[in-house]
Amino acid sequence: MRDILVLSMVLAILPFAIRHTWVAVLLWTWVSIMNPHKLAFGFAQSAPFAAIAACAALVSLLANRDRFKFPLSPAVVVLALFVVWMCITTIFAINPGPSWTQLSKILKIQLMTLIAMIALRERKHIEWFIWINVLSIGFYGFKGGIFTITTGGAGRVWGPAGGFIEGNNEIALAMVLTIPLMNYLRMVATRRWIRQGLLVLMLLSVIAAIGTQSRGAFLALSAMGLVLWMRSSRKFATGMAVAMVAMAVMAFMPSSWEDRMNTIQNYEQDASAMGRINAWWVTSKLANHRMTGGGFEIYTPEIFAQYAPDPTDIKVAHSIYFSVLGEHGYIGLFLFLLIWVLAFRTIGRIRSVAVDRPDTLWAHHLAGMCQVSLVGYAVGGAFLSLAYFDLPYNILVILVVSMRWLEEKRWNVDTQGALDAEAPTSKVRVATPQRINA
Repeated sequence: MRDILVLSMVLAILPFAIRHTWVAVLLWTWVSIMNPHKLAFGFAQSAPFAAIAACAALVSLLANRDRFKFPLSPAVVVLALFVVWMCITTIFAINPGPSWTQLSKILKIQLMTLIAMIALRERKHIEWFIWINVLSIGFYGFKGGIFTITTGGAGRVWGPAGGFIEGNNEIALAMVLTIPLMNYLRMVATRRWIRQGLLVLMLLSVIAAIGTQSRGAFLALSAMGLVLWMRSSRKFATGMAVAMVAMAVMAFMPSSWEDRMNTIQNYEQDASAMGRINAWWVTSKLANHRMTGGGFEIYTPEIFAQYAPDPTDIKVAHSIYFSVLGEHGYIGLFLFLLIWVLAFRTIGRIRSVAVDRPDTLWAHHLAGMCQVSLVGYAVGGAFLSLAYFDLPYNILVILVVSMRWLEEKRWNVDTQGALDAEAPTSKVRVATPQRINA
């Protein structure tokens, strides 16, 4: 039944995807982020739904190529350079076969990332894109939150089989990244039941992230809570709300969860933490010995025997920074970090340009929530291996296309600025977000 349902949904959307590139991007995002076919039990599990969505996007893009313009923002240029560098490091990879397989997966993701930047042009496209990301991960947040509550926190939340977010650490960070996007949709929604539903989904996603017992997700949630408090105009109320939710969740969780979180301070006594540090030594030494790093799939007995302090403790790096360093060297790490530095710079530009007008204020709030998400990614990613996962790059897409939307509407802003100069008393700063029908 699930197989037929997923197939029917893909086939129903496909004609619209071929006609409208942005719909094809939504279809790809749903399939690649949520992996709905992995929840089935039969033929759908191995069906090439992602490839079908990608082909539909390419056909639609070629058919409508005169209508699109590639966004040459600094972050996009650096992202393209990073992709090229990954191809170069794969040529010189220590394990070429598995490395080429992994590169093939990543190239598909990055190709669709670039297509999304081209195809999403209007505000409705951007917000539909946000909805797809939110609901795709929110499904697991809703399910995981219910599971954590019903088991009293004794069970551990896991992601869907296959893909980037199968592990408890990976699904935890994915849920953490989507919580600020849920909050944006809640801020701009006009219907009360949607706002309340999103608030419930946010709380369940927080509980599910805690229920994964991921220490990286706990640190990411803490960092995001701090950023939200710092940016809030009502710091006391926001601080009290965050503190009450945190205390309620931690009081609910069993002592085994508290013991696991305490290993953040006493990492020397935790075998998992020491295994990660052992892997970090491997990636650092690889980068020191090879300008191109080791390529993908470097976590093998042969490499650990050569570079690891403890060659018997073979684990992946569990860090976006150390994994990129070991796989692509210092040049790759520099490009990777520069992407997100430029993303934060884009956030600053959007927030400064969009704050003073009611019709652009949504972009101001959206950029703020993207900033919170990327802070969570920067902190939680230090302990999790999600350097190539779609979701952070989808947030980059949101920022790039939002900035382009503002630039294309610049004539509107300039006209309004001239009117304001003639009548300075008529300008009103809007303090609350403009709500929309969602």
